Amino acid sequence: MKIVIGGQVEKKEIEALVKQHGGASVEVTVKSDLEAAMALKMGQADYYVGACYTGGGGALAMAIAMVGKSNCATISMPGQPPTQEKVDQAVAQGAKAFGFTGDHKEKAVELLMKALTK
Repeated sequence: MKIVIGGQVEKKEIEALVKQHGGASVEVTVKSDLEAAMALKMGQADYYVGACYTGGGGALAMAIAMVGKSNCATISMPGQPPTQEKVDQAVAQGAKAFGFTGDHKEKAVELLMKALTK
């Protein structure tokens, strides 16, 4: 599985968390927002993961522009931490790009990788 990291904040920390929770079967690359969204659109990545301060603005703006809102999901927002149910629902509905707030990165990545590696 190929995951590209975009978004506005904490990219290196998110990269480490994806590797930790994804294991050896996950290839992770950190890119700028535009490069990450293009990689997803061009099929060079299976999933896009990004964080910002709102969970859906800077984390997903380029992904929404490149692959469409229906392929993107905000899995956490300020005051609304991620839940396994919300993450599972986003994955089941076909989301390929996931945004969350930087302060929820540990839980968001853990739940997301659990859902993606089922």
